[in-house]
Amino acid sequence: MSRSPFLLPLLFILLWNSGFIGAEYGLPYTGPFTLMFWRYGGLTLLLFIYLLIKRHLRFPGWRVVLPNMLVGLLAHGVWLSGVLFSLNLGVPAGIVALITALQPMATGAFSQSITGEQTSRKQWSGLVIAFVGVALTVFARMDFSDLQTAGAYLIPFISVAAMTSANLIEREMEIAEHWRILPMDQTLFYQSLATFLAFIIPAFFFENFRTQWESPFFFTMIWLIVPVSLGAYACMWKLLEYMQANRFASLFYFSPPVTMLMAWVAFGDTLLFTDLGGLIIVFSGVLLSQKHANKSPNKE
Repeated sequence: MSRSPFLLPLLFILLWNSGFIGAEYGLPYTGPFTLMFWRYGGLTLLLFIYLLIKRHLRFPGWRVVLPNMLVGLLAHGVWLSGVLFSLNLGVPAGIVALITALQPMATGAFSQSITGEQTSRKQWSGLVIAFVGVALTVFARMDFSDLQTAGAYLIPFISVAAMTSANLIEREMEIAEHWRILPMDQTLFYQSLATFLAFIIPAFFFENFRTQWESPFFFTMIWLIVPVSLGAYACMWKLLEYMQANRFASLFYFSPPVTMLMAWVAFGDTLLFTDLGGLIIVFSGVLLSQKHANKSPNKE
């Protein structure tokens, strides 16, 4: 395969995890629903203009559009809502990243029954090693003294379920229902449109679109719309074209340590020795999982 085995995954990891930092920058200026409304409204408009200019704007029918919109609603809307609400309720970004990093376990558990892909013992060993690294980096920072906010820690589990479902649905479409797969630009457009439409009503009724349009928020939205929404999700679906679902999902184990490193740079958060140790363990586990992954099914 001519694609670089490291460049695209590395780019995805960096862009994806910068979204946690962008959320922390943006939430003081607006509510979670409204942030999603502005973010995906801007993204949908940008993609619409691009498709018009390139003459790629097509409506292939609801049988194709609806599954892609469902994937987008899960992978964008539900996933990010869980992340934003947990951050807004005071859950540290590293802990949110830890919980959402449980997704590889869920993806690996369900991928065999849904997509027919196998997860070998050595792959599972790599996933477990990576999870140990995740736990090391995050549990060293956790404070269990405040039980009143314990419910907030359950919200990211919704994100885990949503992203796992989106990955498996997309992978099943790629393997068994290839006719439902749209070109990348059209896929992102319909996914973004579905997310934007879903947040109009809650953003209005619960937050009345309240937004402080100050420079930090404006530039944060640009970052969330272009590098994160366009860049990270384009990398995701491109990776899923030639990676097994469980191989791709293992990349999420990089989230907690990478997010903490970014928070150290952006906010001056203290970087603990356990953060660095966890990063090394995570890297070792993911390498083991990737090295022993089975080859993807052949495509027509």
